[in-house]
Amino acid sequence: MALVFVYGTLKRGQPNHQVLLDRVHGLAAFQGRGHTAEPYPLVIAGEHNIPWLLHLPGRGRRVAGEIYTVDEQMLRFLDDFEGCPDMYQRRAVQVAVLEWEGGGGPRDSVQCFVYSTATYAPEWVHLPYHDSYNSEGPHGLRYNPRENR
Repeated sequence: MALVFVYGTLKRGQPNHQVLLDRVHGLAAFQGRGHTAEPYPLVIAGEHNIPWLLHLPGRGRRVAGEIYTVDEQMLRFLDDFEGCPDMYQRRAVQVAVLEWEGGGGPRDSVQCFVYSTATYAPEWVHLPYHDSYNSEGPHGLRYNPRENR
């Protein structure tokens, strides 16, 4: 089992969350909420308004998201789903835990895999940085689901 931190369309209530629930892909279990221990730029970019975590540690904001335990099968599925390693790259980052499932209190931090990218258009670093993503948020950039592309 591995810990994965999701910050975009895979979070609960977001357009791609159902892939984490589909046991055909493997097992994923929600563990809690947190934010990246280091700041990163979270931008919404491209023709489909996809959330991207740019691999620029120390720049941007501490990004909020959800922590999941996943089995090896789900991890392999997520690598494929996220276009790893071309579109996103899977990296280990420290995540400050805000709340554990079942009411457990905060803990300093845990190491999680996150899908971020070092392969982005240079102009993306000048886009607005977000500390949290919601596909229907006030940014006004509606995510275009895969099935509509």
